[in-house]
Amino acid sequence: MNNQDKQSAGQLPAFITSATPNPATNRAPWYKNTAPTYAGIFLWFVFWQDAAKAGAPGGTLAAGVGWALVSLLIAALVCHFLFYLVPGLFGMKTGLPLYIVGTSTFGAQGGFLMPGFLMGVLQFGWLGVNIYFSSLALSAMIPVKAQIIMVVWGVLAAFVGLKGIQYVARVATWLPLIPLVVLLWLTAKTIGHVGDFNPDTLIAAQKALNPTGPGALTAMGVLAVMLTYVVGFFATAGAAGVDFGTNSRDKNDVQMGGLIGVALAILVTAGLSLLIVAGVYGSLKTGLDAAATKNLSLSSFDLIPVVLGEGTAKWVMFLLAVAAFPPACFSSFIAANSFKTTLPKVNPFLSVGIGAAVSIVLAITGLVAKAISVFVIIGASFGPICGAMMVDYLLSGGKWTGPRAGFNPAGWISWALGFVVGILPNLGVNVPAAPVLAFAVGAIVYFLCAKAGLQSPVVPLPQKSS
Repeated sequence: MNNQDKQSAGQLPAFITSATPNPATNRAPWYKNTAPTYAGIFLWFVFWQDAAKAGAPGGTLAAGVGWALVSLLIAALVCHFLFYLVPGLFGMKTGLPLYIVGTSTFGAQGGFLMPGFLMGVLQFGWLGVNIYFSSLALSAMIPVKAQIIMVVWGVLAAFVGLKGIQYVARVATWLPLIPLVVLLWLTAKTIGHVGDFNPDTLIAAQKALNPTGPGALTAMGVLAVMLTYVVGFFATAGAAGVDFGTNSRDKNDVQMGGLIGVALAILVTAGLSLLIVAGVYGSLKTGLDAAATKNLSLSSFDLIPVVLGEGTAKWVMFLLAVAAFPPACFSSFIAANSFKTTLPKVNPFLSVGIGAAVSIVLAITGLVAKAISVFVIIGASFGPICGAMMVDYLLSGGKWTGPRAGFNPAGWISWALGFVVGILPNLGVNVPAAPVLAFAVGAIVYFLCAKAGLQSPVVPLPQKSS
């Protein structure tokens, strides 16, 4: 190690200097890792069940089925091209995980916190959400206390996540077929009435239930809500595209993994959910009034008993809960990557085990249900992270510059301003498509800060002996 290497090593935390790129021999085609794992996330019923809901009469179907699907397509493409693609390319080119790559945007010291350590902590929160709701659904059919199921569910998910993406992908290869079959089944039962769906009739019936409530969404309002719903759900997983990219062989793997596993999966799952809701309400065209609407929902999950009958619906909902296991493994995998990288000297079984134990406790006590709004706020913060990373990638000519010293001002200023935009809806301020606007603010501010010379200097990585 020469003098420059010694100086560099002295300025960089151990989690950076000890990082080793994923070798080409460990990489695989997109259909063996990225696509099935991402698709498993979107097949989680928690994502697609509320695609038609919007807190307003008619929901996202207020401007018709066609426009709802177009809005969904736009949201899916935004997720792929703006939130996933650049992180995926960063990971593919460097072979390094998000918590290392992010140090060029937020600094060697700042990258430890954002997006590093905080991402791992956040994933254990989402694991707690998964444990809680999945176990409650399972306990309705299994003669075992929900608390016991929560412990087993959490331990298994943490173990698979620790084993790595190849094991997560194996789990995500078959179990997601359950919600896919359910969606296709429900669609087949309702598709014949989609053409009979009239958004004006639905809006009038729901408006009669709450005359003083909000009005129906305009076409642009539907697009804004769809962007908020889809992108808000995906933002953290988009930044995690760096980790997926480390397992990609080339640019084609990155592109195809996102187009199929992200964009197409969003369009299929949420799109079928929209058609199911429209089909149910279309079948009630002659009797759709306030009384009928009061007992129904715009959630396709809630409508399963209406379509299949109470007895069959119980088993279907049980199977959907079982199929929620891959998303739990995904959260554990991302958390494991975070702690393995930012805390390299700590045994990952210890760090991840502690995190999983916290997730289980949150689920058993029921506190996790109250924390969902907090997760939404933290999730919104990843909009500006992805925006800043994209500009960082473009300004460097599609290359990773390496870690920057300390806390890179450009990254933290862009994140802070973007975060403010992202949380405004949670403060009662009407900001359409807040996660996308947060992304735009993060990107624009990072560009302006970089041009103003507010980037800290790059710290060269020390040469490693063979």
